[in-house]
Amino acid sequence: MIGAGAVAWPLAARSEQPKVPAVGFLGPGYAVATPAEFTAAFLEGIAAAGFKEGRDVAIEYRWADTHLERVPALALGLVGLRTNVIFTISDVPTVVAKGATATVPIVFITASDPVAMGLVDSLNRPGANVTGVTLIASQLGPKRLELLRELLPKAGVVSFLVNPNNANAEPNVADARKAARRLGLETNVLTTSNEQELDIAFAKLGQSKPDALLVIPDPVFLNLREQFSDLEARYAIPTIHYSRENVVAGGLLSYGSSLKAMFHQAGIYVGRILSGAKPGDLPIVQPTKFELTINLKTAKALGVTVPSSLLARADEVIE
Repeated sequence: MIGAGAVAWPLAARSEQPKVPAVGFLGPGYAVATPAEFTAAFLEGIAAAGFKEGRDVAIEYRWADTHLERVPALALGLVGLRTNVIFTISDVPTVVAKGATATVPIVFITASDPVAMGLVDSLNRPGANVTGVTLIASQLGPKRLELLRELLPKAGVVSFLVNPNNANAEPNVADARKAARRLGLETNVLTTSNEQELDIAFAKLGQSKPDALLVIPDPVFLNLREQFSDLEARYAIPTIHYSRENVVAGGLLSYGSSLKAMFHQAGIYVGRILSGAKPGDLPIVQPTKFELTINLKTAKALGVTVPSSLLARADEVIE
């Protein structure tokens, strides 16, 4: 009898121990294609509040594998698990998660204006159960075209590549077209939302032969950066991206905020909410610095001479 009680007691005690809080992690792309340093930065941000994965907090990872139609079920699943916070990457997962719950705190990373999207009431006082980080990546299309013009002064035609499933696709393309007209550039638009469509889009680019390609921000394009690099080289199309990671993979040029820094900041917010902060009281974080990254090896392969004035302003030059 004593032996049985000695065995039963620790089992019962373990069953009564409180569960650690859970954080839902909802991404639109592939787990293996998301840079490891992004997830590490996110976890470091949470750790700043004293929460270590596996010890003080459990992370429930969910990935849509670029199939955005899967996002609603994934979001509802995280709500059903009674997660303490849901972290969302990009516009669609964020909008879907907000529609799925009005009570579970949501921390997002988005490339768009969260006020214009209707996600929050204001940048300083988001309100409700949503807060996060905006990259302002979508609004930088005109600046990227100016850099492209400086890099390729004789360019006359620029193609835009956009994911039609992105809620901000139309306004982002409209802004870029307006900027292109000011610079005297002709434009055309191609759409793609997955690996197969990306191959088709580049095949069309190979036929039309534009002078350059501008990638309209979308996390799918970051996930497909290796495929992008291969296609850019195969069809010899100078391409400007919004993420440094695409250029590290072999792209020509990028201009935008540090995604790694934004993941870290999102983690900090998740940690603060786990510690008791209300998401509606945490201001939306905006980047204070934008990075210009140039891949000289790619430029040489494309026969593009990078002006010294552009190199001098670059934050990172890959040789």
